[in-house]
Amino acid sequence: MKQKFTFEIDEKKGRLTLSESAEADPGTFLKLHFEEYVLEEMKEAAAKGPDAFIEILRRKNLFPSYALAEKLFEAFGSFVADGGEKFVMDYDDIDTFPSLEEEEAEDDEDVELDELLTTDDNDLSEDDIKEIDSEDDTPKFRVDDNSEQEN
Repeated sequence: MKQKFTFEIDEKKGRLTLSESAEADPGTFLKLHFEEYVLEEMKEAAAKGPDAFIEILRRKNLFPSYALAEKLFEAFGSFVADGGEKFVMDYDDIDTFPSLEEEEAEDDEDVELDELLTTDDNDLSEDDIKEIDSEDDTPKFRVDDNSEQEN
């Protein structure tokens, strides 16, 4: 899911507003939620490191995953360093999943599909085939208790 997080600073009130928007349709973002923080507390927590920042950032209604919270910490640090009033961070959770290239490399080492699909008729003897076909596969239905059956 693609998301946008907007940091806005109100210097007069000493507040930081973090708004969360999510992509509803391709290219269309809807505002989901916003949280307000004391700007100085956020700056002090950011100076202490990501764990302190994440502890203050997370709230009942905004509880990002650790990977997302780290990205928010990095974005906040660069935002404060630049000295702007508004900053938008794009986030796509697909980036947190392992790369497909690594999985494809592992799959190449496996046995090729053609080798698996080839059959060797010598593997099964007639006795093996008769044993497989010996059982009757016809389903047999018996209704022992019809008390809960509907007609």
